[in-house]
Amino acid sequence: MDCFSLKGKTALVTGASRGIGEAIARMLASRGARMILISRKIEGLRCVEEEIRRTGGEAESLACHAGDVAQIDALFEEIGKRGHRLDILVNNAGTNPFFGDVLSADERAWDKTFDVNLKGYFFMSQHAAKLMQKGGGGAIVNVASVNGVRPAPFQGIYSITKAGIIAMTKSYAKELAPYHIRVNALLPGLTDTKFTAVLTQNPEIMKMVLPTIPMGRFAKPQEMAGAVLYLVSEAASYTTGICLTVDGGMLA
Repeated sequence: MDCFSLKGKTALVTGASRGIGEAIARMLASRGARMILISRKIEGLRCVEEEIRRTGGEAESLACHAGDVAQIDALFEEIGKRGHRLDILVNNAGTNPFFGDVLSADERAWDKTFDVNLKGYFFMSQHAAKLMQKGGGGAIVNVASVNGVRPAPFQGIYSITKAGIIAMTKSYAKELAPYHIRVNALLPGLTDTKFTAVLTQNPEIMKMVLPTIPMGRFAKPQEMAGAVLYLVSEAASYTTGICLTVDGGMLA
């Protein structure tokens, strides 16, 4: 038996149009999962959906702002109308609109970051867990960050939300275990995506950051996907409430 097979499973990935979310969606599809791809704008998902279909997988795209509870409610209403079951949720959508010191941060930046990075994760998980409960169980993975453990300079609000995701993951894991729903977190280190380009494309910042990473480089999005595959597969059937760090040794 292939304990990494996801055949017969339906997986929903938020922020699936690019970066880590896209890599995760492609990985889960390659193992047989039927994919529901979510992003704020559906146009960005089309290429990912078409590529999954081209390689023999199943995928459909739905637009949803992951920081808007009304849109999350509407998303799951639509999923229900289509008669979908849900076995896997990967909360990956994220934002970091403010890069600066905490004394300069304003309420608007705080609210936007918390709406997407924390409130959205909470209510997306709540809806997903209710569907999973009806189906007999499932797995949720929350994409947090090493910043949730070790806050990065000028990323205070973002780091606080990622610490909140870690606490939320553990709370959900304890409460959902009786329903055979496992909840874990992925803690990526610095990963080369459009989201992190402000860091990875800045030579001065890289001079400071790379020496803190024992492997001496930042990650590729694909290097996060394997960790998520483990967490949602039967290989992790006794794994819940953990934070799996994939950071090139940064927190070691």
